[in-house]
Amino acid sequence: MLFLYLLGITGWGVWLGRGQRGGKDYFLGNRGLPWPAVMLSVVATETSTLTFLSIPGISYLGTLAFLQLTFGYLLGRIVIAGLLLPAYFKGNLNTAYVLLGSHFGETTQKVSSAVFMATRLLSDAVRLFVTAIPMAFITGWSYPMSIGVIGLATVIYTYFGGIKAVVWVDVVQMCLYVGGALVSMFALERLVPGGWVEILASAEEAGKTEIVQTSFDPSVPYTIWAGLIGGGFLTMASHGTDQLIVQRILSCGDIVAAKKAMIGSGVVVIVQIFLFLLVGLGLWRYYEGIGFDSSDEIFAGFLVEALPPGISGLLVAGVFAAAMSSLSSSINALASSSTYDFFAVMFERDDAALLRIGKMFTLLWASLLIGGAVLFIPFSQGSAAVEVALSFSSIAYGGLLGAFIVAVFSISTDEFSVICGMLLAISVVTAIWVFARDIVAWPWFVPIGSTVTVVTASILGRIRVDRIQALKD
Repeated sequence: MLFLYLLGITGWGVWLGRGQRGGKDYFLGNRGLPWPAVMLSVVATETSTLTFLSIPGISYLGTLAFLQLTFGYLLGRIVIAGLLLPAYFKGNLNTAYVLLGSHFGETTQKVSSAVFMATRLLSDAVRLFVTAIPMAFITGWSYPMSIGVIGLATVIYTYFGGIKAVVWVDVVQMCLYVGGALVSMFALERLVPGGWVEILASAEEAGKTEIVQTSFDPSVPYTIWAGLIGGGFLTMASHGTDQLIVQRILSCGDIVAAKKAMIGSGVVVIVQIFLFLLVGLGLWRYYEGIGFDSSDEIFAGFLVEALPPGISGLLVAGVFAAAMSSLSSSINALASSSTYDFFAVMFERDDAALLRIGKMFTLLWASLLIGGAVLFIPFSQGSAAVEVALSFSSIAYGGLLGAFIVAVFSISTDEFSVICGMLLAISVVTAIWVFARDIVAWPWFVPIGSTVTVVTASILGRIRVDRIQALKD
């Protein structure tokens, strides 16, 4: 069943890409994709295999407190819809970083795009590796072979189908992995004596149903303050400045449709994460709280060991659906940024030529992501996969978001100052991650990085403007 799914979804994705004539068809779907499809694609894109496998592990080991982050996710999307989307739809932008280029200059556009590329390559290589865990359970293949199979299937439909195939395949894949979670809940109802009534009663007695935590301790990652502030800033960065998501929003026909897709995805994410967390509580009761070597293995092990083969195959297909949606989105977004933020800036080419160049970049980035996933294998002990992926993203996002804040609110127009702010922010947050991550939890990385960027760009920009003015006088 799994291999039939991979074959079918790949063939359909290739078919969806027929009739492409240029880069805007390939990367933006000619700006004509319906907002409900874009909304579900946004959710599928941010729901990697890490999310599908790891969120149940979080509630298995802890409580439902992770849900607090999703409140910030929705809040961040509302801010994006009000502040950033109008700026994106004012001009004919092809990537998120064109906005920075138009405000500060070509160098800022390239630097911000390069930061996105490096971050996306590192974090998504980790996510691709995690996909190999359930495939290795099922087939007995090595991790490199498992990574190669899922990577090859994904790159085929991404190469031929472009953003249109990516978005519509995302919709199907989201239905599949959410359906997998629902089937898992139904299976737990039958496997646990007393069903969900017993599961929830036991979880409540153990204090695992707690959602809101009001602690002010910055070392605690899941509090209402970290959720609203940290989660809000993280979403403003990931969904407002990351080409991975912005590319989908730009494929909508107009700003009204884009706002519906953006805010609607926040509501869907809350429901989805709550569902995954409930699965974790069910697994905790089913396994009676026994320990595992890695939290990523809990749900994966349940899928392949505790369920009948037919159902297990369907649910494991859901794991691959989550992986393929994130991987295809990353490949297409990386190729888009390479094409428009670097190649198109340096060389004038028509839209048909950009299509050919974009497909070349698609193959290049797919190779790098697959290779990076293989290289991560020796460093994959414990729960490092989750921590590394979240850390890589959060380290860079603060600098990017700060640059967009400076641009949107016209805090500074000095290119050198905003680039210095971005690089300093990334350095500061990296230092916190290396030396003080036991004191400052990762949800605070983006607010810290954004603040450093804005303050640095504002102060340094004012100093440079005053100095230039003094020299003129």
